[in-house]
Amino acid sequence: MDVKSMREYMGWLYYQYLLITGIYVLEPWEQSIFNTVLCTMVAMVIYTSYVFVPIHVRLALEFFFELVRGQPESTVALMNQR
Repeated sequence: MDVKSMREYMGWLYYQYLLITGIYVLEPWEQSIFNTVLCTMVAMVIYTSYVFVPIHVRLALEFFFELVRGQPESTVALMNQR
């Protein structure tokens, strides 16, 4: 794919974005504000997913592995194992 066709394709994608979101009816400064807010929200979602999802997955896996492995019958059994 050459540079000209890539540029045309990106222009077409941007035009589709304008049509789908309906921001083509906004003034340029309003479009800038909308795009800034949208990009900020997407960045926050990506950051939050990067930071918190692995922690939650690890905790969920520990919980389910503990269920599968089975728990001791009493705390006395735990104390005797040490």
